[in-house]
Amino acid sequence: MAWEITAIVFICLLPITIFFTFYFTKKLIERQIKKNPPISEQQIRAMFQSMGRKPSEAQIRNTMNALKGKNRQTYKKRK
Repeated sequence: MAWEITAIVFICLLPITIFFTFYFTKKLIERQIKKNPPISEQQIRAMFQSMGRKPSEAQIRNTMNALKGKNRQTYKKRK
């Protein structure tokens, strides 16, 4: 009798646990990507140099801001 109650409780709590784990993990990853974009200024410099250009600080900042703005728009679309 006790194992039946345990099985019923487990079956009831499993979907709830899966949902909350998925939800909070998704929010945590989105927050981390928003704070730490996957591309850095050094990578942008290397990209410009590989194209044969000498980037100015303004160009690098414009590129970073464009990427951050694009990320913000994709997050707004998801919500």
